[in-house]
Parts: sequence; C-alpha cells; structure tokens
Amino acid sequence: MAERMTVSYQKKPCYDIIFETNFDALAGELEGLGFSGRKLCIVTDSNVAALYKDTVYEAIKGVGSVESYVFPAGEEHKTLDTVRALYAFLIEKKFGRKDCLIALGGGVTGDLTGYAAATYLRGIAFIQIPTTLLSQVDSSIGGKTGVDFDGYKNMVGAFYMPRLVYMNLSVLSTLEPRQFYSGFAEAMKSALIADSKYYEWLIANLYEISDREPDVLLELVRRSCEIKRKIVEKDPTEMGDRALLNLGHTLGHAIEKAKDFQLTHGECVALGCVAAAFISWKKELLSMEEYYEIRDMFVPFNLPISVDDLEPERILALTKSDKKMENDRIRFILLEKIGKAVVDISVTDDQILEAIGEINFTEEDAHE
Repeated sequence: MAERMTVSYQKKPCYDIIFETNFDALAGELEGLGFSGRKLCIVTDSNVAALYKDTVYEAIKGVGSVESYVFPAGEEHKTLDTVRALYAFLIEKKFGRKDCLIALGGGVTGDLTGYAAATYLRGIAFIQIPTTLLSQVDSSIGGKTGVDFDGYKNMVGAFYMPRLVYMNLSVLSTLEPRQFYSGFAEAMKSALIADSKYYEWLIANLYEISDREPDVLLELVRRSCEIKRKIVEKDPTEMGDRALLNLGHTLGHAIEKAKDFQLTHGECVALGCVAAAFISWKKELLSMEEYYEIRDMFVPFNLPISVDDLEPERILALTKSDKKMENDRIRFILLEKIGKAVVDISVTDDQILEAIGEINFTEEDAHE
C-alpha cells in the first residue's frame, strides 16, 4: 500500500502526494481522477525520455489515448519557446480542457509543463511525476510553475496546482551523483527553515543518505514534503510564510545566472544558504558555531561552500533583478536559529557583499 499525503487549499483537499517504488499504481490513480478515455500527454526531456518514457507509457496506455512530447534537456530550454512548441503540439493533437498533461522529469520539466497546463485553454489538468531528488523534495509540490526569461529564473509563471504528485522513489537509483546531491541541498534547506530535529536526523543519517538506502530516502523525501506541505497550505501564493522556502535562493539564483547555469540549482542553493547563514551570524541571530556547522554540513554531500571568481558587484545587481523584491529592498531569508527562518528586508548591500566575499574563492585566496 502506497503512502499518501494530502495537500489542502483553504482547508479543502486539493491533491495527493503518493510515495511508491514503481509505476504500477499510476493507471488506477489517473482513472480515479476521472481521466479514463481522455487524452494524456507525457511531457519529458530527452534525458528522462530514454529512461522512463516507455515505462510510463506502458503503465498508463489502458487509461486513454497517450501521446508524448520530448524537448531537449537542460535549463537553457526552460523557456517560452519550448512552451510555445508544446502548445502547437497540443493543438495539433486536439487536446481539450478535460485532458491531462503528465510532467515526467525534474524541476525544469515540472515547472515548464505546469506553466503550459496553467495557460493552455486557460487551464488544463496536469500531474507531476518527479524523477530527481530535487523535484521530489521541493519543486513538484506547491503549484509554482514557470519558465526563465532572458536568463532570469522563473520570471514568467503562475501558481497552478497539479491534480496529483506521484513519487516513484526507485528512480532515484539512476540519478548521477551530482544531481542526487543537488537535491540534498533542498532537503537541507527544508530542515534549516522549519525542523531542527530533521536537521539532526540528516546529520545522523549522512552515510545512509549517500548510500541511497531506500527506507532512508523515503524518510528524507517524506519529511521534506511534509515541511513544504504545511507551509504552502498556509500560504499558497507566497504572500507570507511561503517566502521562507526561498532560503538560499536569492543569491543562489544570482550565482546560477552569473555562472551561465554551469552549476546545478542545488549547488547554488547550498552557496546561497551558506551566505544567508553567514549574514545571520553577523546579525547575531546565529552563533559562530551554528554558522560553521551549517556551512560544513554541505561538504559531505559534495556541495560547494565557495565558488571561484564571483564578481561581487554583479551578483549584488542580479539579486536586485529577483522577483522577490519588496519596495526596492531584497526580501532576504535569514535564520533565527536552526529550524526557524525569518523574512528580513533590512539586509544592506554591504552585508550582502560581505557574504558574497565569504563564498568567493579568488586567485588571491589560492596563493595565501
């Protein structure tokens, strides 16, 4: 029997998150949602298509008429051009408002498919089948959809809830190590903002997580989802507490763009979390010991705590292009303590530059 978690909206059930180890229950879930005899479109990228598209097709082909749309893998394809091509495909195949898109893949696929679903025919159903650790612990939950615009992360998007999130945890075994550890950064972020006991559990299970022990991964994904579920239920459209989920993201997104997306999202979030913890220490919210423990916890998971040759002034300027600005001030997420985050709009440019300096590894550092 699959584990199930329900996400509610305005205190009414909205969609379920299902934790499985295969795709066997997927057809029954689609039928239960009313998609029998409907058109279904598996949307996936070229990497995931080679691994799971045919398996998912076989699992659901008895439900309705199944099509597939495959786009090139990579953050650089998370654009309006890709969405436009998907619209054209759906029009050609005569998809209607009672049909369904199936986002099979990581965060890029989920965000892009969700945005297409939100805007095609003013709204068509979609479900999430996240295949990366990052998308399972974070991006597939909560209804944030969107695409990048001129290299700026998620500048065009909508809040649009999926009908179902179907987690097949066995797919994590095929993730390359760098992508697996990228997802861990989001799990660590969840613990830092909301659950000190979960943070302690991550430390205690460091080796088991690295070894991808199935029971441990289930616990990691479930606890991360539970944190995000509670937050998005209270604040589905990010008017308040949901902003706390952006710990590490303001600087992280700026570093992603400055580095031309050569670093993974999780690697940039890790750097952003280190910088945020540093500012928290300097503002006397965290102790020095807490700051260094947070920083060093990323190291065993091959996540960076510094990066080569950032241009601090450029990073600062990029943070001010972030969509999370408030009255020309950056809404920075800081830590009052491990397990409790706060929104702070008093962080100064000098404090941000000092934090960038803390994670910036230059040639001068190499020769010291």
